[in-house]
Amino acid sequence: MVAIIDYGAGNLRSVANAIQKLGYHPMVTSNPGEVLDAAAVIFPGVGAAADTMNSLEKLGMTSILRQLIQRSRPLFAVCVGLQILLSGTEEGGWHECLGVIPGKVRRLPQGLKIPHIGWNQVKQRLTHPVFEGIPDETNFYFVHSFYAEPEDTSVVAGTTSYGVSMCSMVIKDNLIATQFHPEKSGANGLKMYANFLKVALGTS
Repeated sequence: MVAIIDYGAGNLRSVANAIQKLGYHPMVTSNPGEVLDAAAVIFPGVGAAADTMNSLEKLGMTSILRQLIQRSRPLFAVCVGLQILLSGTEEGGWHECLGVIPGKVRRLPQGLKIPHIGWNQVKQRLTHPVFEGIPDETNFYFVHSFYAEPEDTSVVAGTTSYGVSMCSMVIKDNLIATQFHPEKSGANGLKMYANFLKVALGTS
């Protein structure tokens, strides 16, 4: 079963529609037990990291996310979903996040159009099944004002240039996280979700 976490925000409908297009029947849920029991989990992301953390805390979902990662359960996190994996964010002052990937979330440099909205290239830094059939430097769709800066660069699977060379994708064990939105990125975005679920569920 594929679970999509409903934490009161997020891009739920478009993510669910994308997964349905791939032939799966995802369950949108805010129940921690259902999320923990799922074979694969998707965490959609829209909004501010601090607000997201507050919503997850109220649902009892922060410990569940940590458990999923500790157990190497397949998890795909999107946009703010990537950012909350880090130690903390500078958005709205300093706020603690999940801390499963040491590092900080920083604001994009001044002088740029912020938020960063639109298509931009992702340079693949790792070889991984999630990239199967997706050319290097493919364009994906971004909407964000802050970016993740992991301390351990070995988890950085993709980078994108926008004022700085920023981490736009993280892979660690069965955790995949993107700053961009695959569900808004056309055929290649769907392909990325398909690759993730193929590995996660052992489908062909």
